[in-house]
Amino acid sequence: MFLECSNLRREFAHFSLDVSFSVEENHMASLVGPSGSGKSTILSMIAGLVKPEKSNGTKIILDGKDITDLEPGKRNCGMVFQNPSLFLNMSVEDNVAYGLISRGMKKKEARKQVEQFLEKFKMAGFAKRNPETLSGGEAQRVALARTLIVQPKLVLFDEPLSALDEDLRKKLAQEIRNMQRTIPFTAIMVTHDLEEAASISDEIIHIEAGKIKN
Repeated sequence: MFLECSNLRREFAHFSLDVSFSVEENHMASLVGPSGSGKSTILSMIAGLVKPEKSNGTKIILDGKDITDLEPGKRNCGMVFQNPSLFLNMSVEDNVAYGLISRGMKKKEARKQVEQFLEKFKMAGFAKRNPETLSGGEAQRVALARTLIVQPKLVLFDEPLSALDEDLRKKLAQEIRNMQRTIPFTAIMVTHDLEEAASISDEIIHIEAGKIKN
């Protein structure tokens, strides 16, 4: 398996989170369940933003590498949140190029790659726009492009579509699915919408009160 999560545990006031699951390479898995069931915490543990409570067998293995104790920046995971969190003092082009340039790529080469990515995300012509002028769907496309352009081993989506209206949410979900098959990449999507999960996923993992429901 490309991603193996074993005995990820965390204590909450009303329940204990304790899950184990795996995801195949280039697959999209969805974590589905009610609000407060532990879905986002699972993503945060995989990303290294929240530490699992150590126990025998607690492991996060990504592409054969144990990342359980690595700092977030060393895990090669990308995250896309409900809020796109774009840099408002940068153009769309510079937002998408940020990760490439911070890794040492020359600006000219980075902008060439950004141009190609913006075309893939139906954002050609938006390069010089300021993020504040974008719609919600356009901003999420830019956030997704910024995440994928650095080719992370794993992409983590924390309800990125929940703030959009229903029609746009369905459209962007299908675009993400098509992109995931085209590029391709391995991903986990957190959502409370079972219909959305079914349309975008290779597999659905039901979470209820911190446990996987079979």
